[in-house]
Amino acid sequence: MSTSTAELDGDHLLTESEYRDRLRELPPSAKLVAKVLESDAPLSQGQLAEESLLPDRTVRYALNRLEDAELVGSRYSFKDARKQVYYLHT
Repeated sequence: MSTSTAELDGDHLLTESEYRDRLRELPPSAKLVAKVLESDAPLSQGQLAEESLLPDRTVRYALNRLEDAELVGSRYSFKDARKQVYYLHT
């Protein structure tokens, strides 16, 4: 994540401080998933589980929390349109 701003929904920008404040309120699993996405995105839910060493169910919960906080987005994979991949709003 850059030290300046992160894009949110294409028109609202989050500062690094706002990003960290939102992330601070989330459970540890969501923080870990966000950290994995910072270094290697986009990733599928399965790839996130593999990289974070968290169970699939925990990754799903973490992604839901990150989406609710508007810190992560998803799109269909270019390699496999049946899968969604996740990325941080940057």
